[in-house]
Parts: sequence; structure tokens; C-alpha cells
Amino acid sequence: MLSRSADHLFWVGRYVERADFVVRILEATLRLAVVPSREGNADQAWRTALDSSGAGALFDASGRSVSEQAAREFLAFSTGNPSSISNCIIAARTNARAVRTALTIELWEAINGAWNALEDQGQPASRAEFGDFLSWVKSVTQSVEGAASRSMLRNDAYWFLRLGAALERADNTARLLDVKYHLLLPEGEPVGGQLDYYQWTTLLRQVSALTAYNWVYRDGVKPWLVADLLVLNRQMPRSLASCQAAIVDALERLAADYGRRGPAQRLATARLGKLEEASIDAIFQSGLHEFIEDFLAGNNQLGQTITEQYLT
Repeated sequence: MLSRSADHLFWVGRYVERADFVVRILEATLRLAVVPSREGNADQAWRTALDSSGAGALFDASGRSVSEQAAREFLAFSTGNPSSISNCIIAARTNARAVRTALTIELWEAINGAWNALEDQGQPASRAEFGDFLSWVKSVTQSVEGAASRSMLRNDAYWFLRLGAALERADNTARLLDVKYHLLLPEGEPVGGQLDYYQWTTLLRQVSALTAYNWVYRDGVKPWLVADLLVLNRQMPRSLASCQAAIVDALERLAADYGRRGPAQRLATARLGKLEEASIDAIFQSGLHEFIEDFLAGNNQLGQTITEQYLT
């Protein structure tokens, strides 16, 4: 496969996963915004949403003040935000169109249908209408993932799609966990208090992990157990360990298809080994924030290594 085609497929996977991620942020923030804090600052949750999406600096540069309406518009519809939901859907379709012949009819129709229907969604003003829009986007991303899983040959095209999605998902989970641990709880609110508990529960809902948490731990929501689930538990599809295992699997499949391993395989395998040797107690002892910063830097390095090996 041409490196240009591999790059398009890789970014289809990333943009679809990113759209799903932003939806999850917005749904969680709609819940958090209605919970009163001691500071009484309803916009704090929307500030956090912008930061966790990685769009905080770009939003500030636009000169806008943080509010629910401004944050919702910026994260969902703004043409000036490359990671807005609408831009992600457009970018996924643009990349998919460039490799149309590498996609099944079912996958192309799922992506192209989302793009065609995007304009009909408009920019809903009320919370109820906005919630309906988010539900529509979730159904779109699930349709794309389902079409890829059910209809694509397990060849290099499929593995580049999965590689992009897994790398993006790892980045997203790490950012969500870091924002909750490092930024979210307002000053004056007690750790372990009602708001703290609600925020951790919301984080679990955000990554579709609340039921899984109850199954695994059979205990009340505790920060170190949430972190254990989302960092080290390979049974949890959105955990860092699970995402890293998916990255290694996709890269090894590509190595088998192309007849050789390279720096991307070696780096990904080393990163997975490091996670398998870690314990949540050691991570908290050295600092969860520092651990996640190191993970994100390594994830970016791995993305660059994949680009140099396959996509340029």
C-alpha cells in the first residue's frame, strides 16, 4: 500500500475516534454543569471540557469568554477548532474519499452518510436538542466502527484504520484521567466529598466504564481504583493498557503483512511491557499526573515513529 493511502486510513480512524471522544466530554460536562459547587461557578465544568479536549488554548486565543453556549459551539461546530465534532466528521470523510477503493461499501456509506447528514443537524440551541445531536454523533461513530469491524478484510487497510483509532483512544483516555485528577475539583471542595465522588462517577460514565468498574471492584468509587481500571486493566477497552495492546497487535499484523518489523513495533512493544510491569500503587507514589504526562509524550513519540515508518 502507498504511504499516502496508509496515512488517509490512519487518520480516518483517528478522526472518527476523536469525534466520539468530544461527544463523551460534552455529555459528561452537561451532567457536571448542573451540580452546584461551593464556588458556585457553573462555567468551571466548561473550562475543564475545553482543557480536556486539548482545545483550551485555541479557545482562549479566539478571545471568547467561557460559557456553556460558547464552549458547546466551539467543541461541536466551530470551523476554527480542528477537533470540533463537525470538523472531525468532515476530515474523516475527506480522508475516506481519498481511499474510497480501499473501503467496503458499508464503511464508505457509514462515513459518507454522516457527512451528508451533518448539515441537516444544524446548531441546536437548547440543551435537549443539543443532547439529541450528541446522540446522533454517537450512533454515527458506532456505525462506522461496526461497519469496519464487520465488513473489512483483515488486511493492511483495516490495520491502519485500527492503529489510528487505538492511538487516538489512548491519548483521549489519558487526557480525561489527568484532567479529573489534576484540574477538575474546585478549590475549597473536599477530596472524597460529594462533588469529587460525582466527578469520578461521571468520568467512568464518560468512558462507558461504570458497569465494568462495579463488576471488577464491587466497591464504592475510589480514585485509585478508577485509575487502576483506566490505566492497567487490559479487559477495559479504553484503558491505556488495552489501547497499547491494540496498537501492538495492529503493528505486528502490519509487520507480518510487509515481512519486517521496525522501530514502531519495537517502541510499541516496549511501552506495553512498561505498562504490564507497573502497579497502581507505584504510579500514585511517583505521581499520577507525572505518569500521564510521560505516557502522552510517549504516545506522541510513537505516533511520530509510525508516521516515519509507514505514512511518509
